[in-house]
Amino acid sequence: MTTVFIISAPSGSGKSTLVNGARARVKGLQFSISYTTRPPRGSEVNGREYFFVTREEFEDMVRRDEFLEHADVFGNYYGTARRFLRTAQHAGEDLLLDIDVQGAAQIKSKIPEAVSIFILPPDRKTLESRLRDRGQDAEEVIERRLATATREIENYGKYDYILVNDRLDESIEALRSILVSERLRRPGAQRSADDSDTLARAERFRLDNVRERVQPILASFVTAAAPGGR
Repeated sequence: MTTVFIISAPSGSGKSTLVNGARARVKGLQFSISYTTRPPRGSEVNGREYFFVTREEFEDMVRRDEFLEHADVFGNYYGTARRFLRTAQHAGEDLLLDIDVQGAAQIKSKIPEAVSIFILPPDRKTLESRLRDRGQDAEEVIERRLATATREIENYGKYDYILVNDRLDESIEALRSILVSERLRRPGAQRSADDSDTLARAERFRLDNVRERVQPILASFVTAAAPGGR
């Protein structure tokens, strides 16, 4: 049985670091490398961070129905190829998707049983600091990413789990617990005493159990977006 895990987060929330950390701790987990029409940044390598293709190539793949999901983000296409799901199913492993809220909605409509996880920064100020510290974007791009983040986090209620990435090691362990706990819920899964702890830890990040913690984070974005908020 293959479980599809969806992970979404505003740009700069540390999603890639969390995903890499969880992949190092969880076996039997395949990762889908997205296709994109944006150019490589820095040391990015084709086939490692993304598959970099032209708009014409991407649109040809769309016409051939080769994507599970695809979206236009900041003027560039991003998409998840169907072949990654087939490969995971044939291997009897789970599939981890690193996609935005548009793609997540498409996947959930096609695979309702997919498990969705939304990663939040501790607050808007922290996100802005992270975006500036990585030194990749011009000022107008940073402002656009922050505005997009404000819209994206409004979708948090559509996700099964919410992680606030304030302490990296703890966040990686939380993500590991969620991935493992979903496997333990499968029919016939054997559980140990340690597994009970994993299940309990994962439950702390269920949407209904984190709503109160999320409210100040949401407020920090709403306040900044309001007239005179900055």
